[in-house]
Amino acid sequence: METSRPRLPFGSWPSPLSAASVTAASPRYEGARFVTLPEGEQIWWGESVPAEGGRTTIRRRLTDGAVDELLPPPWNARSRVHEYGGGAWAATDDGALCFVEKTDQRVWIRQEGSSPRPLTPADTAMRFGGLRFAAGHLWAIREDHAAAGAPARDIVRLPVDGSAATDAERVVSVVAGSDFLAHPAVSPDGKHLAWVAWNHPHMPWDRTEIRVGRLVDGRVTGWEVIAGGVDRAPLQPEWTDAEHLVFVDDPDGRWNLHAWSASAGVTRIDTAAADTGGPLWSLGARWYAPTEGGHAIAVRTDGSDRVVTVSPAGEDRDLGAPVTAGASVEDAAGGRALIIGTRTDGASGVWVVDSATARWESVTGGEAAWPAEWSPTPVAVTTSGPHGEVHAFAFAPTNPDVAGPEGELPPYLVLVHGGPTGHVGGAASPKIAYFTSRGIGVLDVNYGGSSGYGRAYRDRLRGMWGVVDVDDVSAAAAHLAETAMADPARIAIEGGSAGGWTVLAAIARGTVFAAGISRYGVGDARALAAETHDFEARYLDGLIGPLPDAEELYLERSPLSHPEGFDVPMLLLQGADDEVVPPAQAEAIRHALTAGGVPHAYVLYDGEGHGFRRAETVIHALETELAFLGAAFGFTPRDVAPLALS
Repeated sequence: METSRPRLPFGSWPSPLSAASVTAASPRYEGARFVTLPEGEQIWWGESVPAEGGRTTIRRRLTDGAVDELLPPPWNARSRVHEYGGGAWAATDDGALCFVEKTDQRVWIRQEGSSPRPLTPADTAMRFGGLRFAAGHLWAIREDHAAAGAPARDIVRLPVDGSAATDAERVVSVVAGSDFLAHPAVSPDGKHLAWVAWNHPHMPWDRTEIRVGRLVDGRVTGWEVIAGGVDRAPLQPEWTDAEHLVFVDDPDGRWNLHAWSASAGVTRIDTAAADTGGPLWSLGARWYAPTEGGHAIAVRTDGSDRVVTVSPAGEDRDLGAPVTAGASVEDAAGGRALIIGTRTDGASGVWVVDSATARWESVTGGEAAWPAEWSPTPVAVTTSGPHGEVHAFAFAPTNPDVAGPEGELPPYLVLVHGGPTGHVGGAASPKIAYFTSRGIGVLDVNYGGSSGYGRAYRDRLRGMWGVVDVDDVSAAAAHLAETAMADPARIAIEGGSAGGWTVLAAIARGTVFAAGISRYGVGDARALAAETHDFEARYLDGLIGPLPDAEELYLERSPLSHPEGFDVPMLLLQGADDEVVPPAQAEAIRHALTAGGVPHAYVLYDGEGHGFRRAETVIHALETELAFLGAAFGFTPRDVAPLALS
């Protein structure tokens, strides 16, 4: 197609999207609540502040529309339960803020106009998360690291009125009885507790139970299992009244809404060919909320996200959500709900939706930081791989001011999400737009093992990690070349954590990719099994096989077992404080690259863990990635320093 725009080499295009602007446009929203006070309704939400070391603050919109901050620096609401945290704050009925402080993992409470005071003892062995206020108390998941070996976990009750005189009264154990617990839900009359429980070696998307117990003097005296079993992972119990419970379950491979009462047992509400549910990496995850009249507002995921209202009879109505990825239903009041999510153009935010009118109102965020012509349009791609269909979203180079050289195909960056049960929903994140605006296409892949397409697609990776994921991303990249979307000699691959494993394995055992970027990636599966934290300590049992019986598979699948396959330029980015994938993994890969004479660069970020949060780190990492692609593919990016490869 002819164009009057200047033609410049792909990768060297001028762009107004700097790494700093991309970082500023990428806050994380962590929970949202309606808070009703005598002066009127407020909306509270958690939000990361990259410019302040990535700390999570709590903000609120007042009745007059003004926004202020409830949690000033240096306070940082972040839980480390399961290492991934979640549910790090809650609001009491009278408008006090309860939160987990990152630095000491204690639970604190802040009343209006007062400084925070601690609710839990100064015990460095304890962590708290999954906070929820109900029946006049704060309920939480406690993780106790005091004893040697795996930490113990229970659901606890925390008085918030200052009445507790001793440490035992400040943290009251309510129920334990399993390796892991989540989603404590107290019935409106305070007589019953429902929660999710699971045990090693299962993960909470493989096999869980929902238990319901009777509360006597604030403790569970006995429970029954109302849902769960083999190949079932029920999640998120919510009481609609004192006798009726709603939850999601996947008996036929899709998470759908179900109901339970002691008199009627379990009944199914809907049968959608989409998921209302997902991997429980974060204790605060919510996919639906009950609303008035027995209805619910729920996320439906099948590739991308929709938001619907579901009637008691299971009939749904699409609410026309502006969000297509990362959607969660955080809270409900009457027929309204608070939704967190990301639009197609990559703008994340918090919205209020009215289920009666399908009207959406932005609370915060939700606006792109640059004009629409700079945001690429996602194109859903489905291609065939050795194990079945492979789903992805393609984002072509997009720049209103310049075009690429005539007759030349662009370089592409294939993104591999983590998990590996993660999911991408077809949204042009600020990072994606950063690359596409410079003439580098992006393919975001949901390889076999990803969530969002049902249990069968997710289970494709069972026992096959390092095979199915590698084959699927390679098939997706080959599709780019076969359909003349990308220059086959300039296709790079990038991923973090489990996605980093796939990057390393795809390069070690394949020939599709011409460069690789690994963010805190796994190179040695045996070392990961030995060193990682308790939440994922048995994860590899399902992904590869149980040790020691499957040791040969661990050796065969691990990228570090095939260093001779590392034959293209690579960039390694690692957090020095990462306890999920420790720096030793990246350093072993760097040693193999050095020994093999492979061009590479290694950057270790002090103060960062599993995932980068500080603005200076995110900016530096993004600019380093762009400079690396320029060094690997022979173009000169604008506005970033060149990167010398060792």
